[in-house]
Amino acid sequence: MTDSAITKKSKRSIWIPLLVLVTLAACATAGYSYWRMQQQPSASAPKEAPPPPAPVFWALDTFTVNLGDADRVLYVGITLRLKDEATRTRLNEYLPEVRSRLLLLFSRQDAAQLATDAGKQKLVDAIKATLAPPLVTGQPGQQVTDVLYTAFILR
Repeated sequence: MTDSAITKKSKRSIWIPLLVLVTLAACATAGYSYWRMQQQPSASAPKEAPPPPAPVFWALDTFTVNLGDADRVLYVGITLRLKDEATRTRLNEYLPEVRSRLLLLFSRQDAAQLATDAGKQKLVDAIKATLAPPLVTGQPGQQVTDVLYTAFILR
């Protein structure tokens, strides 16, 4: 063998492992890039929050009450927004006591205050506070989240 044949053989023997190594590195890089692209949408997509629960409303019959001052009459209809269905069931079971508490609250109101928006808002807060205590000892209190007026006449 000549020197040139030995040199060609040694050069060829270096290129084959080098090409195999470069091919493996290219395949690994392509595989990693593909994996990252598949992971990207799920990581960046915002997770959908569960929809809020449907509101629980409970409409009460209208109240007609003589106010404490002068000969004024309050005619008011309200709908309560409640925390859950269990609260509505509990209030419905004890409806006479709920109406009694509200009638007593309405009869103590002052007509001059109820004529203003601030007075109406104070009445909403008072209704929430009046219905919050438990109706019967041993039961949980009621959580009224909002009071909506459906009728409001002050004469």
